[in-house]
Amino acid sequence: MTRRTSTAGRIGIAAAVTALLAFTLFPVYWMISSAFDPEADHRGSEVLPSGFTLDHFSHVLDDGEFGRYLANSALVGLGTVLLSGLLALFAAVAVARFRFRLRTQVLVMILVVQMVPLEALVIPLFLQMRDLELLNSLIGLTIVYLAFSLPFAVWTLRGFVAAVPREVEEAAYLDGCGWWGMFSRILLPLVAPGLVATSVFAFIVAWNEFVFAFVFMQDDSKYTAAVGLHRFFGQYSTDWGAVMAGSTLITLPVLIFFVLVQRRLAGGLAAGAIR
Repeated sequence: MTRRTSTAGRIGIAAAVTALLAFTLFPVYWMISSAFDPEADHRGSEVLPSGFTLDHFSHVLDDGEFGRYLANSALVGLGTVLLSGLLALFAAVAVARFRFRLRTQVLVMILVVQMVPLEALVIPLFLQMRDLELLNSLIGLTIVYLAFSLPFAVWTLRGFVAAVPREVEEAAYLDGCGWWGMFSRILLPLVAPGLVATSVFAFIVAWNEFVFAFVFMQDDSKYTAAVGLHRFFGQYSTDWGAVMAGSTLITLPVLIFFVLVQRRLAGGLAAGAIR
């Protein structure tokens, strides 16, 4: 009886997991299959595509200038990742290793910033970027994304830096390392998993964000991929083949980036949870 119950339980769990995976992955399947379906605009409720074509991708990349939008998103995303990683690492070392006035208040403010809704900051940031003459600029957009990525990155990396024993750093000093030598040879490799985790977060924020890119960018040539995809939605009709092809092109870089760093990301999240 126990074996039958155990077998039935396993079958039930397997069925539930299969249903959950099907429910989760079906939108992805629909997006990819519609991107290659020549009748995507008239597909209706058919599960299987009617054929195979690359015309939607050709239309998106050639006529829709989507390659330029992807390049803009890549520049903004990589800039956000590099700057947020560098600044957050040094800030995390400062709040974790040094004692200074208002240190606790700084950490609290980092948490408070993450609680503010992004929509509430659109107008203040727009006015600030206008005064700094950074509107319609990829540099200005990178700075905005950097501001939203830094709080999470600093808070996360602080835990990794604080978990490194001070004795390890002191041993490096005794062996003749200066501060920079200790930082590059000892501290940086130990906090690298956390740096990867924060880099993934910063890249996803910069790659998928729509509101600020739509409000701040006034020149079509400087649109990011998320804003460029919006151009295929018309007032009275929508080019669903182009929308699905563009969505597929937007999704691929995120998947590739995640596959490249997944091992370090999983290790970093697990280490952060234990610490």
